[in-house]
Amino acid sequence: MEKTMKYFSNNPWKIEEMRFCKKYLGKYEAIFSLGNGYMGLRSATEEKYLGEKRNTFVAGTFNKATTEEITELPNVPDLIQMTIRIDDVELDLTQGETSHYSRCLNFKSGELTRKFVWTYEDLKLEFEFRRFVSFERLHVLGQQIKIKNLGKKRNLKIISGIDGQVTNSGSQHFTEGEKSYTNNKFIQMTSTTTESKIFFVLSTVHHFSAKQVDSRIEMSRRRIYNRYCFDLAKNEEVVIEKLSSIYTSIDKELESKTKDDVQKLALAELNEIETAGFEKLLKESTKAWEEKVWQILPVTIESNDKKDQLALNFAKYHLHIMTPAHDERMNIGAKGLSGEGYKGHTFWDTEIFLLPYFTFTHPEIAKSLVSYRYWGLEGAHKKALDNGFVGAQYPWEAAWPTSGETTPIWGEANIVTGESTKIWSGFIELHITSDVAYGIKQYLDVTGDQKFAETKGYEVILDTAKFWASRLEWNSRENRYEITDVIGPDEYKEHIDNNAFTNYTAHWNISLALRICANLKKNYLDVFKELDKKMNLAEIYPQWQEKVRKIYLPKANEAQIIPQDDTYLSKKSIDLVKYKQSSQVGTIFHDYTIEQISEMQVSKQADLLLLLFLFEDHFSKEEKLKNWDYYEPKTLHDSSLSLSTHAILAADLGKKELSYSLFERAIDIDMGENMKSSDSGIHAASLGGIWEMTVLGYGGIRVINEGLRIDPHLPEAWTKLSFGIKWRGIDLNIEVSKTKLAVRPAEKVPHLTFTSFGKEYTLDHNILIEL
Repeated sequence: MEKTMKYFSNNPWKIEEMRFCKKYLGKYEAIFSLGNGYMGLRSATEEKYLGEKRNTFVAGTFNKATTEEITELPNVPDLIQMTIRIDDVELDLTQGETSHYSRCLNFKSGELTRKFVWTYEDLKLEFEFRRFVSFERLHVLGQQIKIKNLGKKRNLKIISGIDGQVTNSGSQHFTEGEKSYTNNKFIQMTSTTTESKIFFVLSTVHHFSAKQVDSRIEMSRRRIYNRYCFDLAKNEEVVIEKLSSIYTSIDKELESKTKDDVQKLALAELNEIETAGFEKLLKESTKAWEEKVWQILPVTIESNDKKDQLALNFAKYHLHIMTPAHDERMNIGAKGLSGEGYKGHTFWDTEIFLLPYFTFTHPEIAKSLVSYRYWGLEGAHKKALDNGFVGAQYPWEAAWPTSGETTPIWGEANIVTGESTKIWSGFIELHITSDVAYGIKQYLDVTGDQKFAETKGYEVILDTAKFWASRLEWNSRENRYEITDVIGPDEYKEHIDNNAFTNYTAHWNISLALRICANLKKNYLDVFKELDKKMNLAEIYPQWQEKVRKIYLPKANEAQIIPQDDTYLSKKSIDLVKYKQSSQVGTIFHDYTIEQISEMQVSKQADLLLLLFLFEDHFSKEEKLKNWDYYEPKTLHDSSLSLSTHAILAADLGKKELSYSLFERAIDIDMGENMKSSDSGIHAASLGGIWEMTVLGYGGIRVINEGLRIDPHLPEAWTKLSFGIKWRGIDLNIEVSKTKLAVRPAEKVPHLTFTSFGKEYTLDHNILIEL
């Protein structure tokens, strides 16, 4: 495979594509994505290529293309594409010769640059493309193109504007809209989604440094663009700036505005940003990145491999461009805003793999993400009622918070029957409900946000417990409550009974609800009364008390192995070596159907081991070791969520070399040189897992019994790890070396404590611990 990716040993802020290769368009489009949480721009090149995927998404703007389809984020009309012709020869890097090629993403500034010299017959020109999505102005994106003619005088034609002919892989989400050309320079188009009736206002303006530029505006179906024409003498350079904006009718600040109001507002802003220009807008965006992200609780890794720090910066960059921090009605998609994969839907990925980063470092963003689940109670109630239960049953895939379940029903082809395989997750993957409660509880423990607890958080936790109580099934023969016909985190096991992860987390959810009710009745009676009106707590409370004691929690057998479900340990084993060693995921499906895999001792991802990580204080180290040795060899890591969990648990268990090996594999899921891994978008949860492996795993940060614990485990390749977290509103700067742990609170707080390796410390001074 041709090597095209470059890492800089002396610069942990950049990744470079060294050579253009059309086969790898999808990889770089995804990992070089730009965004600011409001919008995401997949980084297709200005010129078009067969096989490209041109995507622009605006968070929360879900729509059904037809009544038969699943709601998804619509692909917004394209503002980036340009046709560039030199003497009527169209720029195309698959033709002629390309030299001095470099495309580079700078995480620190959020700027993408591309440079090359293109030679075609007697044409020779030097190109530089720059673009960014503003981190300061949510609606703004900018492009700058420099073209230098290295040969004789040439005539250039640039076709650029707004292209609404893009689709979601064939599904058109927009009706034909209005088009306008104002003041002989401002191009504007409106589009409205077919089902959700969200209107978009897209605007753009061009500026050319060339003295004489002829232009002609043209309009066609769902397109409006200008044809610009000018001459370029030998060694002459032209600079083109294209500044654009996107607004929608669901933008919070525009709730009372008409489409006409928004069009006028967008034009006024376009005039303002045209005056400011590309360089000034990029400078203010770079400053916003520094102030809002990079200077807040930075993480520094001193490692034998400089790629480790690069991976951490890469992860943080993507975590912020994909997260709609501006609006709590929105959440993070499994592919962020970088591709059409999973339709922009939110999964349990948020609570288990993404939320911890924000909870510990940007609690205001975490609050927005957990508030989304509060606003999702309406949809969760609907799903529970549709299934014959009460309380809040959260959807496996969520879009607009009130929409309820949005998981597709049918998926990939069955290799035996040739028919579509039914996707059961939306029906029976129940653990998402307790995952939601887990994320909220961790947010409350870390932040101490009592106001959120009383107004939103407690209600979600109690309502999810109410669902679990109604979902439990009484087994009179065994004299216990069970949860049957489910899918656990290991999605290679469908229609199983008593999945350990599901049963334990349901038990935890109900137990937590009981503790919250007791606390509210004792200390916050008014809050209890208000919640009692909504949920009839007086009636449900004794049911919780009666049922929680009898929930079946699978226990370790004589070999100290906890059964993942009722039948996993009795299923047949097969040789998994070739699948575990494959550079691609899901290769087991080349040989078996999901029904066949369900009857084998093989796991897609961490399931029982994830339980041991999230609820570590419930299990002994010996139990963890025994179950690691049993389940890890049977886990294919066919989900991008799996490696980070295993890396953290391995570090906890003293398996440092293995842990670091898993860490290295995990950071390569998107950033590595598997050039097909990210075609449908980046793996959001895996990127959250990079921070988790670093801070929760090697930094040793955990919340145990509502308190902070710091038990670091540095890998051998690292000499020092420095990072920061917020604990109950106080910044803690933490430094770990091979021999010392230093904890420095930004303020001296005598009432706050933490534990480290079994000893308690008070945060009223800087603390230095010998390891």
